[in-house]
Amino acid sequence: MALLDATTTATPLGGPDLPQERRLVTELPGPRSAAILARKADAVPAGVGHTVPIAAVAAGGGVVVDADGNSFIDLGSGIAVTTVGNAHPKVGAAVAAQAAQFTHTCFMISPYESYIEVAEALNRLTPGEFAKKSALFNSGAEAVENAIKIARKYTGRPAVVAFDHGYHGRTNLTMALTAKSMPYKSGFGPFAPEVYRAPMSYPFRDGLSGVEAAERAILQMEKQIGADNLAAIIIEPIQGEGGFIVPADGFLPALADWCRANGVVFIADEVQTGFARTGHMFASEIFGIEPDLITTAKGIAAGLPLAGVTGRAEIMDASHAGGLGGTYGGNPIACAAALAAIDIFENDGVIERAREIGTILIQRLAALQQTDARIGDIRGHGAMIAAEFVDPATKAPDAVLTAAVAKACIALGVIVLTCGTYGNVIRFLPPLSIGDDLLNEGLDIVAEVLAAA
Repeated sequence: MALLDATTTATPLGGPDLPQERRLVTELPGPRSAAILARKADAVPAGVGHTVPIAAVAAGGGVVVDADGNSFIDLGSGIAVTTVGNAHPKVGAAVAAQAAQFTHTCFMISPYESYIEVAEALNRLTPGEFAKKSALFNSGAEAVENAIKIARKYTGRPAVVAFDHGYHGRTNLTMALTAKSMPYKSGFGPFAPEVYRAPMSYPFRDGLSGVEAAERAILQMEKQIGADNLAAIIIEPIQGEGGFIVPADGFLPALADWCRANGVVFIADEVQTGFARTGHMFASEIFGIEPDLITTAKGIAAGLPLAGVTGRAEIMDASHAGGLGGTYGGNPIACAAALAAIDIFENDGVIERAREIGTILIQRLAALQQTDARIGDIRGHGAMIAAEFVDPATKAPDAVLTAAVAKACIALGVIVLTCGTYGNVIRFLPPLSIGDDLLNEGLDIVAEVLAAA
C-alpha cells in the first residue's frame, strides 16, 4: 500500500475520497460553522476551547473539511493522533466489524482476545529485550496515572520526579506532573503531593551537554528528594506541549543509568512521540534507552480512545488483583482500531514516510531561518518538528509573533498548532498520509505569513 500518492485525491491512508487541496470558499467561520459554534457556546463550558474557528465534517489524506466546504491543510493531526491518516479504510473496516460483533463487555468482567492481542503487540514493539506486560486504559493522562501507581506499588516509595517543560495530562495527579500553569493548572489546585520537578536538558537555552544536564538533574534529585524516597522519574523523550524539546545526547541514558543504580523506575511518556511519529516506532529508540515503563496513547488507535502502560513484567505484576483497570479500558472497538493501526505502522511504510516528511520540514524551515533570525531554533525528529520564535537580539521568547503566525495560517487554510512553556513554538505534526505537494503548499503559506508578520 503506497503512502505517497496524495495529489488531487486522498491517499490509500486517507479515508474519505476528499480532494487533496486547500480551498477557502467562505470567510471563517462560514455561516454553517458559525451556527454550530454558537450552539457549542450555549451547550459546552467555556473551558473547552478550540483552535480553529470551524465545525469539521470530514477529514482524510492531509485535509480537514468544514461544514461550509472549506478545506484546510492539516499540519496538526488532532495533536498527533491521526498519524496513519483520518478514517483509514483498514481502521474503518476493523471498527465496523467489531461494532457489529459487540461493543463492550468490560475486560475485567468478560475478557476478549483483541485486548490481549494489543497487549502482545505493545510488549513486542516497545524497546527492551526483556519480559513485558501491558495494561490498557482510555487516555494518555490515565496511562500516566497508572504508571505512577504501578511504580509506587513496586518500589514502596512515594516520590515522583517530572521535568521542567513537561506535559503529562489534565487530571489532578497529571496536572501536578505538568510544568506549565496556564491553561492547564491555574486555579485547579491543590495538586497531588510528593511530585517534584527537575531541570530538563534544553540545548537551545541551557548550553549544556547531555551529561552536564543529567548531572545537574541528578544532583537536585539526590539533595532535594533522596533516591531512597523516589519511586519513579517520568519524562517525555522529546517533550511535546513543552515545545518539542529534544534533550542533548547522553541526557536520557545518564538518567536511565542512575535510575537503575538506585532502584528508581524510569517511565518514558511516549503518548505524543509513540507509533512512528518521530521516524521510529518509539522515540526512546533514538536515544538508545529501554524504559522500565512506557505510556502510550494518541496514535495508538488512529483516533479512538485507547492508551497503554507497558513495562517490565515484574514491575507490572506488582499490583494486586483489581488494582488496575477501568470500565472502558481496552474497549473492544478501540482495540480493533489499534490492531489495524499497528498493522499499518508495521507494514505500510509509515516509519519511512515520517522520516521523509521530517526531511522536508527541516529543509524548508532551515531555509526560512537563513533569512529570518526570529526563528531561533528548529528541532525534532520525523514528522514531529518545531520552530521556536524569539527576539533575535536576546533570544527572549516571542509568543506574540508565534500566535499571530498561527492565527494567520489558519485564516489562509493551514492548520498549525502552537506549544511551548513560553508559547513561542509552532509544532508541525502532519498526518503521514499527507502528500508532498500539499505539505509544501502548507509550508509556503507559513513562509508567506512569516514574511508579512
